[in-house]
Amino acid sequence: MRYTVDFQPIGRRGQCPADESLLEAAHRLGVELVSLCGAKGTCARCKVQVVDGEVSPPTKGEEEALSPQELKDGYRLACQTYPRSDCRLHVPSASLTAPQRTQVDGLEVPVTPDPPVFHDHPELLTQSRNDRRLGMALDVGTTKLAAYIVDLDSGRTIASSGGMNPQISHGEDVIARLVYARESPAHAQRLHDTVVEALNGLAAEACADIGAEPQEVLEAVAVGNTAMHHLLLNLPVERLAVSPFTPAVEEAMDVPAADIGLRIAPGAYLHTLPNIAGFVGADHVAMLLATGVTRSTHTVLALDIGTNTEVSLVKDSRASCVSCASGPAFEGAHIKFGMRAAPGAIERLEIDGDAVRYQTIGGASPVGICGSGILDALSQLYRNGIVNSRGRMGEYTRVRDADGQREFVLVNEEERGGQPAITITQGDVRQLQLAKGAIRTGIDVLLRSAGCAETELDEVVIAGAFGSYIDIDSATLIGMLPPLSADRFRQVGNAAGTGARLALISRDKRNEAAAIADSVRYVELSTYPDFMKAFVHATRIGQD
Repeated sequence: MRYTVDFQPIGRRGQCPADESLLEAAHRLGVELVSLCGAKGTCARCKVQVVDGEVSPPTKGEEEALSPQELKDGYRLACQTYPRSDCRLHVPSASLTAPQRTQVDGLEVPVTPDPPVFHDHPELLTQSRNDRRLGMALDVGTTKLAAYIVDLDSGRTIASSGGMNPQISHGEDVIARLVYARESPAHAQRLHDTVVEALNGLAAEACADIGAEPQEVLEAVAVGNTAMHHLLLNLPVERLAVSPFTPAVEEAMDVPAADIGLRIAPGAYLHTLPNIAGFVGADHVAMLLATGVTRSTHTVLALDIGTNTEVSLVKDSRASCVSCASGPAFEGAHIKFGMRAAPGAIERLEIDGDAVRYQTIGGASPVGICGSGILDALSQLYRNGIVNSRGRMGEYTRVRDADGQREFVLVNEEERGGQPAITITQGDVRQLQLAKGAIRTGIDVLLRSAGCAETELDEVVIAGAFGSYIDIDSATLIGMLPPLSADRFRQVGNAAGTGARLALISRDKRNEAAAIADSVRYVELSTYPDFMKAFVHATRIGQD
């Protein structure tokens, strides 16, 4: 007997024999579900939700791995479940490997297209030689850049491209780049030129995918943290780099795109969303706009996790925010075998006694470990007692001394055909403690300043490239996130990019972004009472 199985939102469907598990069918049809345990049902990473149709009853292992509510809602482990009729499945993004998760992640926010450019610069429409009217949204991150080409009439995103921010060669974090920019006007210009050329390249790449030219783009919207915003617009950054870290400009801006070097339609403008403070910029405004959390009547925590992590708390319809210098450790920097999410990167792992089970991106031979795998590694080291709450690595089968420090061997030399082993070192653990400590400190300070307990949080929204990939169980186990039930967390992908697209196609959304920036109260972490004490405490691994 064969049944049709439909995997959504990936958009893959095909025939599945009654004796073939949903996991086997998924892999055969190109749906890249995570599976670490060899389909034994012990890792619980291959969750799917049965939306329509009949499947085999839950196994004892599933009843142990899944909560009663998850089972009631139709969640199953794909490796333990077999079709009993035609069925439609929803695949949560957390169950997918990184490349496919990138394809399906991100918010789709319904909005009636009413592009500001149609009202403010209608002369551009008459100059356009094509029926197709295009706009471009840009997310200018400290580490990564993204460009989205949008059909302004339908509001639909029709092409996208992404890459690394080449400014990283002049400093990994915003402070380093601000210091570099302040050294001379030539340095500031170099940072500006570097990122603009990269954005022009992404625009050309995305347009080429749809047979268009960047000169067809009638307007662009850019978001980024305050430093990236200022460097993009060639604004002075002197006051941003020193306390009290004051932006030169906070309000939204419209500048001729050609003035900053963007090669789009002649006469086109670049719109930038407003900034909130020195280290909370237009990208966070865009994330809040896309997720709608500032309109919520519930108590909501919203994080945009990256090299700089911004956190907002909405309680009693009032919003406050902080910025945390979380650093690039969770993106692979300063980690001995850290790397970006590329083929061969270990993205999921589990320690089981003397064995390490892992999954790499693309199923390729392991060459390093990316952010989600790094977080899993710290969680698994702590869960198995290999590192204690202070981060000290103890004795264990796979722990050895090398180059004056201890390290845990994930993939040994023999498994790698004589190449160096892939390890997590004691130094790596320290870097991860600093990163997770910064994020948790920001959360704790916001909660304390609002007189709010963790248990009062109705929802935790997690955005950003790294935030899309993390395993919530791993993040809560190490104490990076509050210890709440899984159903209170929502991962929303690159919500900053979504917010930029909304501002591109809707006058109402552009006005809403301005209102958000005006209403959010900024809390300066460094001047908060007992900040250092809170940070030191937050670097401990685990929950108190």
